[in-house]
Amino acid sequence: MRLKKMIGKEVLDNSATIMGKIKDVEIDTASNKIESIIVSKGGLSESMGISKSEIIVPFEMIKRIGDKIILKQTIDEAEDLIKELELEDEE
Repeated sequence: MRLKKMIGKEVLDNSATIMGKIKDVEIDTASNKIESIIVSKGGLSESMGISKSEIIVPFEMIKRIGDKIILKQTIDEAEDLIKELELEDEE
């Protein structure tokens, strides 16, 4: 799948709760592998450009890529793991 086809796809957690849509993809240029996806949480405020609510989801958290992107965990577990990884990066 080409990266530009991933942009705009819905991202769901493993309980089928919609997290948002892919806004961008981060790539490791040395290995040419996807590092993470940037998920826009969406909603009316996002479409109007008022909110910049985004989640960076590590590629390891993705279970399946098809018509929709399915994560390995629920939205709460995923957000908790993402926060933990961000804290580790700050140290």
